[in-house]
Amino acid sequence: MLKTPLLAIACMLIASILGAAGQYLYKAGTDRSPDGGISMFTSPWILGGMACYVAVMFLFTQAFRAGGSVTVLYPVYALTFVWAAVLGLFLFGQPIRPVHMFGMILLISGIYLMGVGNAAS
Repeated sequence: MLKTPLLAIACMLIASILGAAGQYLYKAGTDRSPDGGISMFTSPWILGGMACYVAVMFLFTQAFRAGGSVTVLYPVYALTFVWAAVLGLFLFGQPIRPVHMFGMILLISGIYLMGVGNAAS
């Protein structure tokens, strides 16, 4: 049975948070771009989103170098969807409805089921 070190899981958890932050930085940058053209790429918001994704890729590589299993790590990264909903609520006032909560519960349950028995305790 594959074992995934807690360090690898922590890297992916942080990557999932940064992935969600990057998406919202992209949204903030496009919302503030007057023409939607090349000026977006000079926006500090867009550049911040790009920096988040560079950090995500670094964390991916570190997680795999630490001996992480794909069957554990990618489901952990799927938490990006939960973080995105939470950020959307706090930063943009986007509501989290009961159906969204149900989806998050299913997602977290699926992450657990995908990783059970594979993660190091």
